[in-house]
Amino acid sequence: MTDQISKSSNFKYLCADFGKKGFNKNIKDIRMNNIRNFCIIAHIDHGKSTLADRLLEITQTISGRDMQAQVLDDMELEKERGITIKSHAIQMEYTQDGEKYRLNLIDTPGHVDFSYEVSRSIAACEGALLIIDATQGIQAQTISNLYLAIGHDLEIIPILNKMDLPNANPEVVEDQIIGLIGCKRSTIIRASGKTGEGVDEILRRIITDIPAPAGNPDAPLQGLIFDSVYNQFRGVIAYVKIVNGTVRKGDVVKFVATEKQYNVDEVGVLKMALDPRESLSAGDVGYIISNIKTAREIKVGDTVTNVKQPCTEQISGFEEVKPMVFAGVYPIDSEDYEDLRAAMEKLQLNDASLTYTLESSMALGFGFRCGFLGLLHMEIIQERLDREFDMNVITTVPNVSYLIHTRAGETYEVYNPAGMPDASLIDLIEEPYIQAQIITSSEFIGSIMTLCLDKRGMLKKQEYLTAERAELTFDMPLGEIVFDFYDKLKSISKGYASFDYHITGYRPAKLVKLDILLNSEPVDALSTLIHFDNAYNFGRRMCEKLKELIPRQQYDVAIQAAIGAKIISRETIKAVRKDVTAKCYGGDITRKRKLLDKQKKGKKRMKQIGNVEVPQKAFLAVLKLD
Repeated sequence: MTDQISKSSNFKYLCADFGKKGFNKNIKDIRMNNIRNFCIIAHIDHGKSTLADRLLEITQTISGRDMQAQVLDDMELEKERGITIKSHAIQMEYTQDGEKYRLNLIDTPGHVDFSYEVSRSIAACEGALLIIDATQGIQAQTISNLYLAIGHDLEIIPILNKMDLPNANPEVVEDQIIGLIGCKRSTIIRASGKTGEGVDEILRRIITDIPAPAGNPDAPLQGLIFDSVYNQFRGVIAYVKIVNGTVRKGDVVKFVATEKQYNVDEVGVLKMALDPRESLSAGDVGYIISNIKTAREIKVGDTVTNVKQPCTEQISGFEEVKPMVFAGVYPIDSEDYEDLRAAMEKLQLNDASLTYTLESSMALGFGFRCGFLGLLHMEIIQERLDREFDMNVITTVPNVSYLIHTRAGETYEVYNPAGMPDASLIDLIEEPYIQAQIITSSEFIGSIMTLCLDKRGMLKKQEYLTAERAELTFDMPLGEIVFDFYDKLKSISKGYASFDYHITGYRPAKLVKLDILLNSEPVDALSTLIHFDNAYNFGRRMCEKLKELIPRQQYDVAIQAAIGAKIISRETIKAVRKDVTAKCYGGDITRKRKLLDKQKKGKKRMKQIGNVEVPQKAFLAVLKLD
């Protein structure tokens, strides 16, 4: 053992640290080559959180008394919906063959809308557990996350989960795994997160197959910030993977992207709660608290270094987020704008895939134009604003970004219909296209093809993975899937089809700006960019829906859908009228006519100065016109 320590690359560091303060609890009997950093990647509902529970239980990271289902999904919203929204890091200690190992696990979400969380987790790891449901087989998001892990040169350990279920089909699914990653059948671990079957084998393979982190504890500090949270008492807590060097309590550190300097108040590792340590060294995953009170002063993906001995370059390979869906978010009460701004800052700190810029609307006042990764992401952000910050907001019709080419030769990006120039100035509009991968049972192929073709999709490839399962590849406009595509796909396939997509570029499209007018006044929050072929049908349905939702006024309210100056649909909400002739019993008809004319003039005056209030449910109903 002494020979092994003397040969280790960090022996000098260990001795120097021992000379200063003895072997503290930070490094006792755990050397750098006994550290394993790994994440769990899988499709939604393949049992990765349950399997993580068993890993925590067997390594005794959590006591039986504190154990609960999906213990790492600590957000109330995650438990309600049964999905992982945030990646969660936790450290486990495990002894094998008399040697003690430190295992840093990062549990990741499986839904396509949270793929940015997965990319951040992968950037902080050397290996990944690829979990596949033995009853469902390989799904679209499994393939997407796998390619992400292979792109970062992670060691992949394939695991067949839910082996305890009677309808498990391990031989067929193993054939799919072998076809996907080219591994041997003997390397696939059969496991069950529910019963604990195969978990010991998983831990053994983590130690034998996943390489120890490469890095030098004596080099200048270089740490990757892969996540952060805001604590109202302690400020911003940054979650870091130390690539090189060592960070200690009391050091002065600098964040490279923002160039801000801070004193380190506390460092430690991530267990079920924050666990303070004296220092973090190369290979460690932990947290840094530096009394950062302003959320915008720290960026996920940034590099942290020491002021006295800074690193020469930033850590590369961390992808920037690219929002896919844009929508306006406004406070219901305009006085809550500053509170909403503070809430958005803190939420962005915890969810780096959320982007926002200031925006104002004639109908809704001041708010933010937000970029989301998808409709579920948008829904989750709304829920979190309500639950975590008590902010009740209105969200406008979602849009994707478009490239506008003007006759003057200029090109710029528009993601808000209000930013569209006059139609006479536009030469060409391009919209983003995606390549969609749908894996489904063969019995649903016909109805899924019909759905995709209705959404202006083009079939590129149809491939049978097995006799019962097929993979369909479509080219589709992103704007067609941001409303209700995913819900319809799940409904048609009885919940079994899986869907994944990636952006392929921009293509020319015949798009028009559809305006909604109330008494000839445009409501900018209800405007949308839409394909010309769908505009008439969509405009008619919008008018019909708004007629149901807007309450009757003291005067007639005209609801119109317009493309430019052309009205394509109209509905009228009739006025609430008082029977002013009720007091006339008999007599000349002119008496009644006189009263009706007087009422008519009053209604006209009221219409000129009156404002039509659009209720919040009207904005939400636009998303669910079907």
